Amino acid sequence: MDVQSIIKNLHPLEIRVLRTYSCGQELTAEKLERELDYKQGHANQAFSWLGGKELVTEVRRATKTFYEITSLGRSFAAEGTPEERIFALLKNSGSFTLPEIASTLGLENKDVGSAFGTLSKEGAVRMDESKKATFVGEPAGDRFAITHTLIAKGAAAPDGLLEQALLSAEENAVMSTLAKKRGAADAPFRVLERETVVYTLSAASDEVKKALDAAGITGEEIGTITPALLKSGDWKKGTFRGYNIAVPPARIIQGRTNPYVSFLESVKDKLTSLGFEEFDGPLVETEFWNSDALFMPQFHAARDIHDAYYVKNPTHAKSIEEPWLSNVAAAHENGGNTGSRGWNYSFDREFTRRLILRSQGTALSAHQLHKAKIPGKYFGIARCFRYDKVDATHLSDFYQTEGIVLGEEVNFKTLLGFLEMFAIEIAGATDVKYVPGYFPFTEPSVEVHIKHPVLGWFELGGSGIFRPEVTKAMGIDVPVIAWGIGIDRMALMALGLNDLRELFSSDIEAVRLRKAKY
Repeated sequence: MDVQSIIKNLHPLEIRVLRTYSCGQELTAEKLERELDYKQGHANQAFSWLGGKELVTEVRRATKTFYEITSLGRSFAAEGTPEERIFALLKNSGSFTLPEIASTLGLENKDVGSAFGTLSKEGAVRMDESKKATFVGEPAGDRFAITHTLIAKGAAAPDGLLEQALLSAEENAVMSTLAKKRGAADAPFRVLERETVVYTLSAASDEVKKALDAAGITGEEIGTITPALLKSGDWKKGTFRGYNIAVPPARIIQGRTNPYVSFLESVKDKLTSLGFEEFDGPLVETEFWNSDALFMPQFHAARDIHDAYYVKNPTHAKSIEEPWLSNVAAAHENGGNTGSRGWNYSFDREFTRRLILRSQGTALSAHQLHKAKIPGKYFGIARCFRYDKVDATHLSDFYQTEGIVLGEEVNFKTLLGFLEMFAIEIAGATDVKYVPGYFPFTEPSVEVHIKHPVLGWFELGGSGIFRPEVTKAMGIDVPVIAWGIGIDRMALMALGLNDLRELFSSDIEAVRLRKAKY
């Protein structure tokens, strides 16, 4: 080990660690942030650099689970949970129907139903013969009180965090019903898992520390000349940090097209060469085209405010085109002219005009149906927005490639042929499987899954044959196959990546060197 070369290239963050701690002491990022006043991230950076020089050794890793109170949880702390508010209303003001409770308290119908079910199980309320919720007595169990305590603790805790290990068994049991990992926007707590890595200085660090002392390097050396230093003249009194002038400069690579953009263009070229016409549509959609025209009932869970992004201003479109509005409304209510019984509810023509960010690319297919040629083949690459926990295979802002094929001879075998093309020819997958699926707008439905060498099996997209409730409402009386494929996920395979977030990396060097498999 060339100690002199090492000490010349140590960063002040590293020097402070070496001079402060001894070999054998256990060190964590939290310890350095607390004792050395490091900013968040500086400690991990110091450990990374020291590890590269073999001056620290990883001892162990430990995962801790925390529960972070959400904005919904804080509103519960301020106003009370739906259970508490409903309980107080029924206890103090008499009996109400569930819609009356929702209107009185300003709650969603689904939240009222869920809260009433919880209170009913605990023997606090009941539904009388006139379908009114009625107060019975104090809740029989402890869940009511424990929920209140946990929300109060979370709201008062530093950073809104409660550590799982510090909660009682009863509190953890209740917390399991209050906290979510994904979709936590509609839960009072979010589950967080934090990994703590424990390090210790290696034996080699003693020699480096002695060399630092001998050279008089303290870590307080000047590393950057600032206007303030120049103005004050303090730079004349200080000691400057050494720099390694032998480090080779960064390699300059000429610019080229972003590989992800190239991949998208290759998909377009492939489909247009097969005779497909490209369609497009607005990012801001109505509930009608995003969901209603696809025979998704207006009470479907995916249409909740916590699963879709609603537009604040304006909130509604001025109108929906006829006769499509009336045709779709009839299909929902009683099946219309489709031969179906529909969903058997009263279609809300006000709700259908509500504006949202497009949550699925199939909205493009819905728009295209009533103006499509028969036979016809259409595709689009649609940017979609859907609340989701961001990870290696999920983004809240993503792209789908959508397509429909119309014609008398179109069938399920035709669909499987296109899915195989996407999975093998475009994505470059070698292991493919088809899984039965369910979508409100297709029957039969199938999902295509591919196997990633690192991430394993994941869904590439869904597909099927449009139901008559979708096609006949738009004046189409021939079979229509449809698919919605995650083009970002296809790019994972084609570009040899292991994380969707790498598609939008700020690491220009990595993007320049990236090569596609297609």
